[in-house]
Amino acid sequence: MKKQDFILIVCVIIVLAPFFIPATGFFEWFKSATAAHPYIMAFFKFAILATLGEMLALRIREGVYNKPGFGIVPRMMVWGFLGMCIAMAMVIFKVGVPAFLESVGGCERGSLAAIFNAVEFSWGKLGVAFAVSVLMNSIFAPVMMTFHKCTDIHILDNGGTVRGLLRPMKMREIFATKVNWDVQWNFVIKKTIPLFWFPAHTITFILPPTFQVLFAALLGVALGLILALAGGSKK
Repeated sequence: MKKQDFILIVCVIIVLAPFFIPATGFFEWFKSATAAHPYIMAFFKFAILATLGEMLALRIREGVYNKPGFGIVPRMMVWGFLGMCIAMAMVIFKVGVPAFLESVGGCERGSLAAIFNAVEFSWGKLGVAFAVSVLMNSIFAPVMMTFHKCTDIHILDNGGTVRGLLRPMKMREIFATKVNWDVQWNFVIKKTIPLFWFPAHTITFILPPTFQVLFAALLGVALGLILALAGGSKK
């Protein structure tokens, strides 16, 4: 373990400690803030956790958590924006998929939604959660993942600066010549979505609403590690 790894572990412990110390009241504040400001909280959850996942991926590939041009701040800005989009998508699909299933199956209106939103676990809740996960990850995730890949390339092409992030993206050039579609399609979309995201987000939608976006952001850390291991490491 290097010094940089030790520093990261200490920082993570410092950040997480208030959640487990009732006297701080941080956990209650977290729940109330998430309920009152879901999209602002989603911004910060993804900005911090998903960016951490990318830093861990860089650590595995190249032995460092940051390097010139990597652009931690621009990546946090992009992930924060995507976090709000993901929070929005979760609301849309959590409401829309049960309604869709009711219309297809001829169920009483609101019956599946009631099962899905019940506090107690049931096999019906698991089934609806799986359907929500499958449809959200089949419709929304490929677009989101491809957009994120384009922003990733854009950040690197512009030296990892905030000013560079704000420059117009050369989408045609990025799509045509810079995205590795063999990896993006054959691994990121075809493999991680059904094998990782379908079951992972099924678990997400079973959790209490307060923790769903947080858990989704934590999954970003896990995916960063998966992508790093799939791509191989240099050090």
